[in-house]
Amino acid sequence: MDQKTEALKHIKEEVIALKGSALADERRENKTFPVIGEGSHDADIMFIGEAPGENEAKTGRPFVGRAGQFLNELLDSVGIPRDTVYITNIVKDRPPKNRDPLPDEIELYAPFLDRQIEIIKPKVIATLGRFSMIYIMNRYGLSLEVEPISALHGKVFDAEPPYGKVKFVPLFHPAAAIYNQALKETLKEDFKVLKTIIDK
Repeated sequence: MDQKTEALKHIKEEVIALKGSALADERRENKTFPVIGEGSHDADIMFIGEAPGENEAKTGRPFVGRAGQFLNELLDSVGIPRDTVYITNIVKDRPPKNRDPLPDEIELYAPFLDRQIEIIKPKVIATLGRFSMIYIMNRYGLSLEVEPISALHGKVFDAEPPYGKVKFVPLFHPAAAIYNQALKETLKEDFKVLKTIIDK
């Protein structure tokens, strides 16, 4: 097992055994799974969503429901195979009834995400939704740039995690586009921006 796989496996074991989290307690009670992340451990692009939904908690995999199908469609539209990227969320356990993650939940689970970023060292971090956008911007030196996602989506920023510079692109969450045709087109345009960065 290579070093990255080993390090990511440790994170998974820690999340599974997590104490002091009502979401983890509920997961154990419901016999569902945490959603750690999946994809290439050498990915150039890391997608960070907010928290798992029902389908994700049942399977332990990120973005497998309707939002996931649309994410696959977006990746296909720019010729990026899903297995070449890494997909995860800030919060690794499902909030009840798919509600938004609470600040203390983000605070509890975010260190796992920080370590995933450090291990994979993506060249591009693309956030899906406003919670992950705000977290990454505050974490990596972009707090002065924070605005509503409607103003920032599809823009490219230089962020600075400890391992070096990365491009950061905030995106709408695919779930937001399921019932909104205009947002679908916006996301498709924003994914072209991602492709442009990777091709440079």
